[in-house]
Amino acid sequence: MATVKGTVFFLFLLLVISLSQASIHYKKHDGNFQVLDVSASLLQARRVFSSEKPAADAVNLQSLGVSTGNSTFTLTLRSRSSLLRLFHRTLKNYTSLTLSRLARDEARVQSLFSRHSLFVSGFSTSDLEPDELEVPVTSGISQGSGEYFARVGLGSPAKEIYMVIDTGSDISWLQCQPCTDCYQQTGPIYNPSSSSTYRKLTCDSQQCAALQVSACRTDTCLYQVSYGDGSYTVGDFVTETMSFGGGSVSDVALGCGHDNEGLFVAADGLLGLGGGSLSLASQIRATSFSYCLVHRDSSASSTLEFNAAQPSDSILAPLLKNSLISTYHYVGLTGINVGGQPVNIPASTFEIGSDGKGGVIVDSGTAVTRLKTEAYNAMRDAFVAMSSQNLPSPTTGFALFDTCYDLSSKTSVSVPTVSLQFAGGRALRLSPSNYLIPVDDAGKFCFAFAPSSGSLSIIGNVQQQGTRVSYDLANKIVGFSPNKC
Repeated sequence: MATVKGTVFFLFLLLVISLSQASIHYKKHDGNFQVLDVSASLLQARRVFSSEKPAADAVNLQSLGVSTGNSTFTLTLRSRSSLLRLFHRTLKNYTSLTLSRLARDEARVQSLFSRHSLFVSGFSTSDLEPDELEVPVTSGISQGSGEYFARVGLGSPAKEIYMVIDTGSDISWLQCQPCTDCYQQTGPIYNPSSSSTYRKLTCDSQQCAALQVSACRTDTCLYQVSYGDGSYTVGDFVTETMSFGGGSVSDVALGCGHDNEGLFVAADGLLGLGGGSLSLASQIRATSFSYCLVHRDSSASSTLEFNAAQPSDSILAPLLKNSLISTYHYVGLTGINVGGQPVNIPASTFEIGSDGKGGVIVDSGTAVTRLKTEAYNAMRDAFVAMSSQNLPSPTTGFALFDTCYDLSSKTSVSVPTVSLQFAGGRALRLSPSNYLIPVDDAGKFCFAFAPSSGSLSIIGNVQQQGTRVSYDLANKIVGFSPNKC
């Protein structure tokens, strides 16, 4: 009997020790892993192609939320997916939708890389002849690269138009009548003759001189913007009144495009939010602007705000400038953490070089974050190693993604945390849905980062989703505040 009691006590002691060790093991990894809701992600993907249609956008010029007293402007943002459903433009299935997004994204990234290379190599902005502006290259990408849209009012009386928001461009533009070549958009092409505040800029105007590529015809300033993949817009450079709810800003310089190819199907044009003198933020003398991007598959909306207070819980990082490129918004990224551990990446990897090369930009138009190849490889390898016990072995890749998993039999999984480390010591922990995303509706998920073919790194909108990104232009600070849509 004593022997039995002794055995029971010994087994009980082993159980206590085992539970204690398990508790210690859990605490050791607490905060280094988080749960990805696989079922919820797939359900949202399947809804994109369901019969359910989002309600029509009720935003109008009286409800855009402008406060003229303190010059705070608020615009509604929607995802491309939402608008394509709203206007009955759908693809065959979620796989084809993902491939379409990644094709647009690759074109977008190559455009950014191309412009980056031109500037750091001493690109000259000398004027072109008018005939040269009329012979652009035809694009092979028919759907453009814009992923998020804002509705604004233009002209007097104001007409509501949808414009793609783009932090990687300065010049705002829209398609205009008469149209030599215009892509398909949701509403009517803008007619300048219907506005009393439409004015063509002269060739000696300050705004014309600020264009990177311009020409002159009968003392009218002509503009051209090319996007690297062969897409372009060409037309008159003009001023017009832009409305934000009950308030408006007069004499905003923008392009009135009469010849446009390959860009932003469904949108009327583009809203440039870059750092140059012709961007909307610069022209309206905004001290700050912010946006929160809803999930790419959501029919919900969020806001683009100018001069609004930065959320108090923002994770702050330096907003840097490249002396050779005024357009891009550079951020002081110093490293990446996976599973709570810093990835072995040299500190110089993300710095802007004295030659203008390198650096990290925050871009609303790029979907997938691109990192210099050595940084990407190190981060991916750390993620795969730490995922080995909780995720199945990686499967074949998908398009630009080289690390994917079959999660079709899972309802949820535990994944290592991924954080962006900024200068100043603060880190932004990403949600699992910001870095492990479905590429079909059957359960294939991929690690949503990619290697960069150039020296530039880009924080894309997949990683920004669900986070309010605030650009404090006056104090040169970028703020990231999760769950502020």
